[in-house]
Amino acid sequence: MRAHESDGAEAEKPGRRRWRPWQRVDYPRKGRRGLRRWLPSWRQLLLVASAGALVLTGWLTWFFVTTHVPDDLNAFATQQNNVYYWADGTEMARVGEINRQEVSLDRVPQSVQWAVLAAENETFYSDPGISFTGITRAVYRMGSGGDTQGGSTITQQYVKNSYLNQRQDVSRKLREIVIAVKLDHRMTKQDILAGYLNTSWFGRGSYGIERAAAAYYGKDVSQLNPSEGAFLAALLNGAGQFDPALGPENHKRAEDRWSWILNRMVKVGKLSAAERATYTVFPEPKPQPKGVGLSGQVGYLVDMARNYVESHTDITPARFDLGGHQIWTTFEKPRVNALAAAVQDATKDIDPHSRDADKLLHVGAASVAPDGRLLALYGGPDYLKQGFDNANTSTVPVGSAFTPLVYAAGLSQGVQHKRGGARTPVLPSTSYDGDNGVNVMTPEGPYWGRDGKIVKTANDGRRSLGSVTLRSAVEDSVNGPMMQLGMDVGLDRVVKTATDLGLLPSSMGELVPAFGVGNSTPSAIRTADAYAAFAAGGRHTDPYSVLRITRNGAPLALRLPATVQALPAAAAGEVDAALKGAVRTGSATSAAEAGPGLAGKPGTTTDRTAGWFVGYSGQVSTAVTVFRADLKDLKLLSLEGLGGAAPDAPDSALPTRIWTSYMKTAGGQDR
Repeated sequence: MRAHESDGAEAEKPGRRRWRPWQRVDYPRKGRRGLRRWLPSWRQLLLVASAGALVLTGWLTWFFVTTHVPDDLNAFATQQNNVYYWADGTEMARVGEINRQEVSLDRVPQSVQWAVLAAENETFYSDPGISFTGITRAVYRMGSGGDTQGGSTITQQYVKNSYLNQRQDVSRKLREIVIAVKLDHRMTKQDILAGYLNTSWFGRGSYGIERAAAAYYGKDVSQLNPSEGAFLAALLNGAGQFDPALGPENHKRAEDRWSWILNRMVKVGKLSAAERATYTVFPEPKPQPKGVGLSGQVGYLVDMARNYVESHTDITPARFDLGGHQIWTTFEKPRVNALAAAVQDATKDIDPHSRDADKLLHVGAASVAPDGRLLALYGGPDYLKQGFDNANTSTVPVGSAFTPLVYAAGLSQGVQHKRGGARTPVLPSTSYDGDNGVNVMTPEGPYWGRDGKIVKTANDGRRSLGSVTLRSAVEDSVNGPMMQLGMDVGLDRVVKTATDLGLLPSSMGELVPAFGVGNSTPSAIRTADAYAAFAAGGRHTDPYSVLRITRNGAPLALRLPATVQALPAAAAGEVDAALKGAVRTGSATSAAEAGPGLAGKPGTTTDRTAGWFVGYSGQVSTAVTVFRADLKDLKLLSLEGLGGAAPDAPDSALPTRIWTSYMKTAGGQDR
């Protein structure tokens, strides 16, 4: 076998040398001695540099191709406050971790835009999204051991704010550069600038120029002048070092940079020298405003409005939490304040430290307009101390404050005394037995309780008044006739009237004789709303707390309740007359001092666990409830002896005082 066949190698042809790359790399260099043997030649240096450049170019190409603009903005960049407003349009509360609210670029004056551009990136409209000199400067800083800040265009800063994190390292900086270049081709310059202005940090808890304008000058961004815009632009260089309120050194830095920015605006041709000459005095920002929190009653109002938004729009809770919503509520600040003041005044003698009967006292109240607008509520002493809303509780029996609804059911539906017999009409003048301890009757005979005894009527104070008209029973709070009327109407029909008037089916009590005198547990809000129908000729609208909602100024669909004729106008008029009679000459005369033409009804329970007063003027219906309960288990306690009152004092006395005090102030606000 031939040699070249034995090892499979091809014999070299005479006169031709085989090229082997590793033989070209003459290193260590042959024919050299000492240090020169280890020093590369210029050809070798060029080869290494070319190979390095090729590798770097390939890696950068790969990095550019594989680095994509993220589909979603940072949650941090998109999160904003949800802003709640009083009925008069003034701000009530701002809720959210980030104080930011977007504005369109056309709302930002041109002079303010150019103050930012002159300070941060005057070539913004002509650069490709990056600055090569800025990148060189940043690379130098990295090489010299500094950080990677500096040299960023507005596009790069927007990328950092909206798509990346705030960490400063080489990898993040390179991604910033690549995304900035790609974004510059994808978005208009105007959209990039708008995004930058809406996501930048301006200090004082404010993200975005709209909230910065409010935080520093108490105005909308559209009202800023060039001088104020120059100061806000200065904050972009480090808000913590340029807020004048943080010390004299900050003030000096802010004033110097403000002046420099105005001069830069002149240099780039965006501010005339004549106008610049008018800005010689530093535009001092206002003192930092106190945050509008959720203390006092505001938290209850915000919770109520938020719940309404989530149940009457297509906005999911997760979407709502991203913020940017403006919620105009129905709440009237003067009424809310008046209601809280009335509670405080009426309970000033409550002393839980000295009297056990005063411990664990809770007050809830709500005012509703006849068209369903929720005007005011009192949820508790302070939302931050007690988040449980007493005005919206569904655990407290309404007691005899329910009897006007039974009366309304009788007037509108009549009664049936014999099973299968015809229903007969009921009039205000229809007489019932007003004695205490009368047997409760059904069409078949006496009503037998679970204890094997006939259920009997029970009047407050065990009064026996003989024959009384239904109207008198309502006016004078004679409960026995109302209990029997409920049975005669049919408890299922009373339920229908009550729910037609807005009480929730879930709050309806057990259908036993006590149903007619209030074993149901509607909230103060729903009870006030039901009474409002008596003042509105039987027309009813479910209570609502939000008038409209927008997101970044764009209206969102909101489902508002419809008004329905829940009760015949004639029946509503008779109930209205009885409730006015109660204030004029009946059981509610102590409320008459609040003004003329008022209607109302006190409410008590047989077990003395709740006291109520519900009443209205022409334009507002208000329900007040008091009860004692440990909120850990919501077990109701007796009100006997509350505030040092005599054992036989009515449990409706305190809510009546609150209602009367409130109406003295709020009654004059009717519109």
